Amino acid sequence: MSNIHPTAIIEDGAKIGKDVKIGAFVTISSKATIGDNSIIDAHAVIEGDTTIGEGTHIFSHAVIGSIPQDLKYQGEDVKLIIGKNNKIREFTLLNPGTRGGGGVTRIGDNNLLMGYVHIGHDVKMGDNCILANGATLAGHVELGDRVVIGGLTPVHQFVHIGDYAMIAGASALSQDVPPYCLAEGNRATLRGLNLTGLRRYISRDSIDRLKVVYRELFEKNRPLQETTQRLLENIEEDIIEVKKLLEFVSKSKRGIPFRRKKING
Repeated sequence: MSNIHPTAIIEDGAKIGKDVKIGAFVTISSKATIGDNSIIDAHAVIEGDTTIGEGTHIFSHAVIGSIPQDLKYQGEDVKLIIGKNNKIREFTLLNPGTRGGGGVTRIGDNNLLMGYVHIGHDVKMGDNCILANGATLAGHVELGDRVVIGGLTPVHQFVHIGDYAMIAGASALSQDVPPYCLAEGNRATLRGLNLTGLRRYISRDSIDRLKVVYRELFEKNRPLQETTQRLLENIEEDIIEVKKLLEFVSKSKRGIPFRRKKING
C-alpha cells in the first residue's frame, strides 16, 4: 500500500509502485512512473514522461521532468529516466531530453543532488555521483561514475567528466575533465589527480601508475594527442584505470583544460 496525502494530485495513468509515500500538494503527471519504496515530499512536481527508480527520495519543491529549457523544443515526446536510490534535494530542477540529443535525460543510481541543482536536457549521469548545492549541468553534459561537483559550479554544454573526477566548488568548467582527475578555478583547469577520492576505491598500485601517466600527459612540454597515442600503443592491457584515462583524452572533443609546467633546462 502507498501512503498518499489527500491533497496530492495524481493524474490518471500515472503508475505508482508499492509502499510509495507522497506528501501534501504533490503533483504527478499521467505519464509518470514512480518506483517502489520511493518518497515524494510536499509540493514536489513530477511532470512529463518521467520514470523514477525504486527507493528514490525527492524532497520538497523539486521540479522533475518539466520541459527542456531549449528554444528548439517544439513539444515532441521526450523522457527523463532516473535510476534507483537517488536523493534529490529541495528546489532541484531536472529536465528531460530533446530531439537533437536523443530525447532522453538519464540519471543513474545512488546519486545525491543537493539543493538548487539543475540537470539540463540530454544529460547522462552515471552512478554514485554527488552534486553539491547550486551545481548546474547544461545540456548534453555527460558524467561518469562517482563524480563529485562542488557547490555553485556551472558545467558548460557538451562537456564530459570521467569516472572518479572532482570539480571544486565555485569553479566554471568549459572543457572535458578526464577520469580520476581534479579540476578547479574559473575557468577550471586540472590540478592533479583526485587522490582523496581515489584512495577510497582504487588500489595503491593503480594510483602510482596513474601518477606516472598524468605527469607524462600534463606536466611535460609534449603534444598531448601524440603523447596519448604513444602511451596507448605501449600500455599493458591489465592496467584498466590508465587505459580508461588515455582513451578519454584521445576521444575528447572539447579539449582538456591544463597548463603546462615550466621545466628547468
